[in-house]
Order: sequence, then structure tokens, then C-alpha cells
Amino acid sequence: MSPTQPKIAVVICTVGRPDTVDELVPYLVAQTRAADRVVFAVTRPEDIGTDSVGAFPAATRVEVIFSEKGLPRQRNAGLAHVMGDCDIVVFFDDDFVPSKRTLQGIEDGFARWPDVNGMTGQLIADGINGPGFDDAQAAQMVREYDQKPPTEARILRAGLEGLYGCNMAFRVSAIGATRFDERLPLYGWQEDVDFAARVSGGRIKTDAFAGVHRGAKGGRETSGAKLGYSQLANPWYLWRKGSLSGRFALRLAARNMAANHKGMLRPEPWIDRKGRAAGNWRALWEIATSRAKPERILEL
Repeated sequence: MSPTQPKIAVVICTVGRPDTVDELVPYLVAQTRAADRVVFAVTRPEDIGTDSVGAFPAATRVEVIFSEKGLPRQRNAGLAHVMGDCDIVVFFDDDFVPSKRTLQGIEDGFARWPDVNGMTGQLIADGINGPGFDDAQAAQMVREYDQKPPTEARILRAGLEGLYGCNMAFRVSAIGATRFDERLPLYGWQEDVDFAARVSGGRIKTDAFAGVHRGAKGGRETSGAKLGYSQLANPWYLWRKGSLSGRFALRLAARNMAANHKGMLRPEPWIDRKGRAAGNWRALWEIATSRAKPERILEL
């Protein structure tokens, strides 16, 4: 990184959730260490909030860029936009609510651990496996966290196989030509783990920064079969590619398949467990017949 204060760019990819983006912006504006750049990678003007750009201080360069739909494509578009003009790139999901000390914690963490090139923070709470949290609930949890005096940052886990894409940060110098795999379409299941695994250097989970992953839901899931297919086909593809270990890929696929079949007995209102299970079985059959590929979900 630069011998002076490093430049931090924040990339947020979003589709069809302008209200969620509007709710995120105040937390970015409130950071004790302001971002140097903020890039919203969207697919159309309607994806962005009503005044997401104008809310930031003049010192922060804020841009909205357009990309083809798909999380890996949008993340690559954002990455290409800031490469060469920042030292640290941070990826937040549009429903991640950061502590006000997050960007400062990321900067301090990279300064403290020179062998670390990728970090994911501590989740105060994660709503992805439940009904999710609304903005008020997330704000309360983050506010209570920020009221506590900061403690010395720790490495919670080292040698991670990948990072959690809702909040991950990288040294730009370590990224080089690495990009998100655009063969993983739409929501890109495991694209975060794959990308992080291919970036050189250490990968850690740390409490140097924290936040709440709201796990925002847009009503009942409408593409359970697509996600279910990806839950098996993507780990299989990434294992063959070499970015996931066989043990990790098998554990991930088995855990999701078991959860879907168990959940069919008492399905959550927001999850299409039957569709996911059907997608699991289609992927399993295509893996067995060597026909599985991530792009297949575009045909389902």
C-alpha cells in the first residue's frame, strides 16, 4: 500500500433494491474514516436509490456504473473501475450494515498484518438463514456495538479457504489479474470464495471490523430450482477448477442438500425448499453424467 494513508474504494453491487441501497448509504456516510471512492455497480438506473450519490461528502468520489446483470459481472465492473486508483477495495452487499468504525478497522488491519491480503469481518448478526432483519433492527444492533469501547483487533480465523462476500476487503496489489468468475451467473453462488481463494496471500476473519448482514428478502423465493442447482453444480465446478478443496466442496453441497430436504417438511415462508431440492437432484444427475455446468441455471 501507499506509504501515506491508503486509498479505500467501496464497491456495492445491486439489482432491483433501491430502497435497500438508500438505507445503506447513511452507514457509509457515517464512517469514522471516509471512503475515498464509492462505486455502485447496477444494471439500470432504477437499481439505485433516490439520492444515494448526493448524500456523500465532497471528499468522497461517488459513481454509478452500469453492467450486465450477474453478481460476478457487476463486481468485475466495479473492480475494473477502481483498479489503479486505490490501495484497498472493499465489497459490501447492499444489505450489509457496517459499524461506523469499519473502514478504519480495515485500514488498520492491513497495516497491522502485512502478510494478509484478504479479510472478512465479524458479523454482529446474519439474517441470511432466517427471515432477515429490517433496517431498524440492524441499526439498533450496530448502534449497540458502536457504543462499546473498541478493543484490540484480533484474527479470529486464519488460513480461510475463502471469504464471505457480504463484507470482504482486499489489497489491490495482491489482486493483479484475478477477477470474479463470470461462468457463475446471476447471484454467483460461491463466487466470493472462488475469488478470494485465487488472490495471493493470507486470508483471515477478524474483529477489526464488523456489521450486520440483514439477509434482506424480496418476498418468497421465486427461483428455488436455480439456486438448488447452483448449490451442487457450482462447488463441483470450482473443485474441478481447483479453487475449492474436495472436502470443502463436498461439505458445502451435502449441508445444503440436507437442509433443503429437511426443510421440505416445514418450509420457511421465504424459501422454496421444494424447488431447491429439485434443483439439487437435477445437478446431482448432471454431475453423475458429466453434464453439469454453472450456466445451466439460465435454462431452468
